[in-house]
Amino acid sequence: MTMESTNLTINTLKKMFKEGKRFDGRKLDNFREIMVSYDVSNKAEGSARVKVGKTEVIAGVKLAPGTPYPDSLDKGNLMVSGDLLPLASPRFEAGPPGFTAIELPRLLDRAIRESHMIELDKLVIKEGEKVWTVIIDVYPLNDDGNLIDVACLAAVAALKKAKIPELDENGIIDYEKKSEKPLPLAEGILPTSISFFKLGDSIILDPTREEEEACEARITFGVSNWNGQRMINSCQKSKAATFSSEEIESMMKMLPGKFDDVNEKLKKFL
Repeated sequence: MTMESTNLTINTLKKMFKEGKRFDGRKLDNFREIMVSYDVSNKAEGSARVKVGKTEVIAGVKLAPGTPYPDSLDKGNLMVSGDLLPLASPRFEAGPPGFTAIELPRLLDRAIRESHMIELDKLVIKEGEKVWTVIIDVYPLNDDGNLIDVACLAAVAALKKAKIPELDENGIIDYEKKSEKPLPLAEGILPTSISFFKLGDSIILDPTREEEEACEARITFGVSNWNGQRMINSCQKSKAATFSSEEIESMMKMLPGKFDDVNEKLKKFL
């Protein structure tokens, strides 16, 4: 794409957003259709495929016995990884991980960990010596925008279906036995990533790839619910443009409703 055509696209999107319009007919604060399917991997303890529009992500959950972290000897471990391959987007390149490949799992880790969705204290096998390590692997299949929010939905959906494997008398996982013991999760907590994108004076949610590439700033909130209260667990800004105090205030007013909306859509598939 030439510089002239890029500028034309950006100017066109600015004008449309200012008028409250998008190419796909959505309002600026609407998400695309969410679809969830489960058990997409027979090697994972829990797995899910989530599609939001044309953005598609697979997440798998593995559990393995391991040594607890020194600062949490009475809790299990959590690890999140993301594998961004050129298969999913021409923006991803083979080789050492770029910024997006590093940022994505970190944001997912913070959103899930700080929500206390996983009851890590119930994953102790022998306190101070052996605990379960929960490993969440995220694999984008197609990035058509808003990858972080979609990946978070996939990770949470996979966690909801995960089972704790059986251990034999030597403390080794017996993969021949299919466990029905669910991963200990806090009742009713579904952490959600909600990202706001800015272009000109307009704020939008769930952009397509074309919209996201045109935007000048992004701010991502990890949101969860606890005892009926919605809580912001994490926040990270990206790109150069700034958000005004009025824009932040507007986002804070929108967050509860958008959190509830996305959660209700996810619950239909649980």
